[in-house]
Formats: sequence, structure tokens, C-alpha cells
Amino acid sequence: MSIETHYLEELRLARLEVSDNGCGISPEAKQRLFEPYFSTKKTGTGLGLAIVSNIVADHNGYIRIKDNLPSGTRFVIEFPVKAVSV
Repeated sequence: MSIETHYLEELRLARLEVSDNGCGISPEAKQRLFEPYFSTKKTGTGLGLAIVSNIVADHNGYIRIKDNLPSGTRFVIEFPVKAVSV
């Protein structure tokens, strides 16, 4: 697993990327991953990523899922950064 942070000054975005090198997520599951009660596991409630998605949206951010080539999955979360006057 890898966790990276970036600040994109020209876009005024803070980016968090979490990636792994596992088997990845199927295209069908990717389309539903952030829906409440969707899970690929028998014991999962399917609420975790739905809650994460809502929290990110509440802060005017975006969350995306991508393939982590050559294998695995990458979650990208971006938040706008507001200018602070001193």
C-alpha cells in the first residue's frame, strides 16, 4: 500500500492518493462502489465508501477510483484549498 499527498498550486487543490498492488476492482464494481449497501464481500455492509464519498462531497471535494497499473487500485481524493489572508 502507498499513500501520497500533493499540493497542486496552479489548481489550488490538495490531493491524497491511496494505492495498492492487489487484484484490482472489476469495471462493474467500480460503477457501484460508492453506492450505499454495495459490497463485494459477504460480510460487508457496503456503507464505508458511501460515507467517505459523502464526507468528501460535503467538503467540496472529489473522490475517484483508478487502476493502479500494472496491478491494483488507486483512490484519488481532491479538496479545494482556500486562500488564507494573514
